[in-house]
Amino acid sequence: MSTISLRLPDSLHKQVRKLAQQESVSINQLITLALAEKLSALVTEEYLDQRAQRGNRKKFERAMAKVPKVKPDEHDRLPA
Repeated sequence: MSTISLRLPDSLHKQVRKLAQQESVSINQLITLALAEKLSALVTEEYLDQRAQRGNRKKFERAMAKVPKVKPDEHDRLPA
């Protein structure tokens, strides 16, 4: 495990301290979790961008043409 020194504005530190106390976790644990969530979101966005670049409209349309044109079952329908 690594240790870093982090400078936070007083207002942000106050909010983090308050939220950590409300969640019954340490400030370190809260910041680690927040960072992990942000990194996960950024990595996912990058992955989806890469997948989108590999997309092929003609292949998509061919695949969609194979889907039967039937109404979905009642439990699969969106509310009106």
